[in-house]
Amino acid sequence: MKPLLPAAVALCASLGTGAMAQDKAAVLETYADIAAAAYGDSLITAQRLQVAVNALGTAPSAEALQQARAAWLAARVPYQQTEAFRFGNPIVDDWEGKVNAWPLDEGLIDYVDGSYGGPTDENAFAVLNVVANPGFTLSGKSIDAAEITPALLADTLHEADGIESNVATGYHAIEFLLWGQDLNGHAHGAGNRPWTDYATGDACTGGNCDRRAAYLQAATDLLVSDLEWMAAQWADGGAARNALTAHEDAGLSAILTGMGSLSYGEQAGERMRLGLMLNDPEEEHDCFSDNTHNSHYYDGLGVQNVYLGEYVRVDGTLVSGPSLSDLVAATDADLDAEMQRKLSATMRALGRIKTAAEAGFSYDQMLERGNLAGETLVMGGVEGLIDQTRTIERVVTTLDLDQIAFEGSDSLDNPGAVFQ
Repeated sequence: MKPLLPAAVALCASLGTGAMAQDKAAVLETYADIAAAAYGDSLITAQRLQVAVNALGTAPSAEALQQARAAWLAARVPYQQTEAFRFGNPIVDDWEGKVNAWPLDEGLIDYVDGSYGGPTDENAFAVLNVVANPGFTLSGKSIDAAEITPALLADTLHEADGIESNVATGYHAIEFLLWGQDLNGHAHGAGNRPWTDYATGDACTGGNCDRRAAYLQAATDLLVSDLEWMAAQWADGGAARNALTAHEDAGLSAILTGMGSLSYGEQAGERMRLGLMLNDPEEEHDCFSDNTHNSHYYDGLGVQNVYLGEYVRVDGTLVSGPSLSDLVAATDADLDAEMQRKLSATMRALGRIKTAAEAGFSYDQMLERGNLAGETLVMGGVEGLIDQTRTIERVVTTLDLDQIAFEGSDSLDNPGAVFQ
């Protein structure tokens, strides 16, 4: 159990309404400080990715591609920990789809394998292949894509024709351009895009290598600018910080909404249980790079960070302060201990998935029908996340907050609907 900070000791000793309001304000400030640090780290690691992507475009090589991939993987670590700020903060929800939308119809962006298929009734642009086409018609309008720019991606291509799977920007568009499709099905292995997809002259494979590099650079530049904007929203005087701290109880509800919705409907349901029900490797969150085990792990860690009021930055610095845990302990120490136990249990379960994947039992394999070991690992994470959500609901009641409707998922709430 986390030792009480000095502020928490004062919290336990104070019973007055004024002191409690002051302590709530301190908890909100810690939460905002962690958000600022985590989005700041996401920006720092995205800028490192930008350097690697520019190097790949300038001097393509197998080593340059590998360095860009490594930078992308490193960038995912802090960003996934920010997902706990979703759902309760409208400013984050209105923005998040630009940077982390999934799944995507990757044929919108670049060439795909013949098994991918063609346009569908749901998405006429599923194989538009912007990299290969400097001009095309979109929703009845002629589009000049001779120059691939951040503005083209953000304002014209992203969610083209109002279709959510037309993801043209963000981490997963970049991931696809670095790894290519994962054509291994349930077998071990990630995407295997050759570095020559960025080569010059006759060495170019896949065609349009210069445009592919331009798309990758534009998407990365856009990611950096989007993260710059969000980091500023959580800085002192930023709009997200101000909105959170304007009303203490509403701010606490926002924190718990993010914790519960990410734990239950988003992660346990849409990202884990659904893929297991469908036995579909395409339901992986980081499906091109086979990094899903890390995405799950750091999502879980983000929830724990928020409750405990602590976050370790990419430079090793600890950001911490008065926490939701302290606030709950002042009212019901047993409930705080239960919440901490359940968060730890979830992290152990997610850690088992991570450990197994890093040892060679990839998440794709875990999702295969009849793979009991994989199902056990994935369901361990699902059950831990569901269980901690039940305690989050009790925290809401204990803090005398308005009841919260957490995000749900058919995979958990109405499994029969998944197959209709």
